[in-house]
Amino acid sequence: MQGPAIRIAGELGFFTVVLDGSSAAPCVAMADRFEQIDLKDKEGIETFARSLQDEPGGLGGIMTAGTDFSATVAWVAERLGLPGMPYETALNASDKGRMRSCFKKAGLPSPEFTTITAADGLDGGADGITLPAPFPLVVKPVDNMGGRGCRRVNDMGEFHAAAADALRFSRSGRAIVEAFMEGPEFSVDAIVYHGEIFICGLADRHIFFPPFFIEMGHTMPSQVSEERQRAILETFCAGVRALGLADGDNIGAAKGDIKLTPSGPMIGEIAARLSGGYMSGWTYPYSSGVEPIRAAILAAMGRNPGDLTPPKAWTSAERAFVSIPGTVKAIVGTEAARNTPHVRDLFLRTGEGEKVSFPENNVSKSGNVISAAPDRAAAVEAAENAARAILVRLDPSDQETAEFLLGGGNGEIFPPAAFGLSPELRDLLVALPETAAAASEDFRGENTVFLVPFPEFTASGLVDYLGRSVAESLAAVRELTGLSLPEIVTGSIIENTNASDNKSICLGKSFWASLAMGGYQGAVYFIDRLLDNRPISY
Repeated sequence: MQGPAIRIAGELGFFTVVLDGSSAAPCVAMADRFEQIDLKDKEGIETFARSLQDEPGGLGGIMTAGTDFSATVAWVAERLGLPGMPYETALNASDKGRMRSCFKKAGLPSPEFTTITAADGLDGGADGITLPAPFPLVVKPVDNMGGRGCRRVNDMGEFHAAAADALRFSRSGRAIVEAFMEGPEFSVDAIVYHGEIFICGLADRHIFFPPFFIEMGHTMPSQVSEERQRAILETFCAGVRALGLADGDNIGAAKGDIKLTPSGPMIGEIAARLSGGYMSGWTYPYSSGVEPIRAAILAAMGRNPGDLTPPKAWTSAERAFVSIPGTVKAIVGTEAARNTPHVRDLFLRTGEGEKVSFPENNVSKSGNVISAAPDRAAAVEAAENAARAILVRLDPSDQETAEFLLGGGNGEIFPPAAFGLSPELRDLLVALPETAAAASEDFRGENTVFLVPFPEFTASGLVDYLGRSVAESLAAVRELTGLSLPEIVTGSIIENTNASDNKSICLGKSFWASLAMGGYQGAVYFIDRLLDNRPISY
């Protein structure tokens, strides 16, 4: 997420110094200098920044993009007299408890809330906690990003587990409990310069997989009506001012998540930085021709951010792809994804031999695709097609995948089933003949592989996590395994496999159950287990 900032700073002729807690940070080589410092260590960063200030050429500014360390930036800027905003103001936009208090004081639409700590006796019950509203509620750490430790809870039993998780992800050991806001969500970016707020994009966010809030992509610009856009942006700007981000000569950025509830816009949260999630560095520049990060860098150097009027009106779509639990054996389709018309970028977040899990936050997805086109339909279609082109094959030796596939699929569990079967389809599935092999369970050699038909499923119109139909998922299975998988049309399994040589295999109930639960990944994993003579059955 820091890559565009480093690149643009270089294009502007600045000497770039980047900080990170890890020397393996992916964009280190793009900078002129790297210093390994934990981003939470604001005093250590201040000391290092003073040393830069004393060097020939001095230090012109400090900024961040896409991380929740705006308070560290403000701390250093305030103490060194650099352009920025007060540290206490930045804390208003970093600590969600303080944030909600600011909104409440200003009378802005924001959910009722309370903050909790481990000292509230969560293990022994919630008798000491006054919940802010009836269920459903949302529990999340006060000081983390990317949806870590954030989830919806529907009753007290769910609350205890969610609270423990949120506290685990909190650097300060505090979590916030707030009323759940119903409705679609939108993201806003803005530059703050001497009290003025310059909007840099409004995007539709696409949130899935409750009880977590997983953003499977966003589309820029929003397609909501102009009237509702105005209401969303007015609420956002009022929130920016309530936090003090636009007071006086403050300089910086603001990023907001706004819910459009049945009663109107409500503030999810506002941070004192530009957005992550590929919005400020990719989709808004692609769609508008404006680079918010360039403006943020200039502002951080005390310079006018320039004209932020969009010179074009395209659409840019970002879409994520995910995996069921397991270990990556291979990834195919990346070139096809990159070569999809209108696709600009592909970011892989996993690789061969790495563990994957179904995402419970926005930093554990398998990858992202970004497209840009003159019209919305073309951009969305390109991003979604490219995401579906990427196929992740899982290692059959990882038992975690089998445990997931055998875990259920009734639509109420997490991780969810790839295809949520109706009770009628589940009854039909249970009645199917089981996978059978006439003489050998080895698919290699001269064996013929057949597929028991399940026409009610294939014609159901159901789609998986990324919108693949059952037919498209079977095509992915054929691509990864190399099997043709012809169907048996009538009669019993063995009678219709032309198995005079007694070397035929027929994929039945357990294959279809694996496909329904895990999509193409589950079906391929099932076949690979058969190849290893370790079948799984339901």
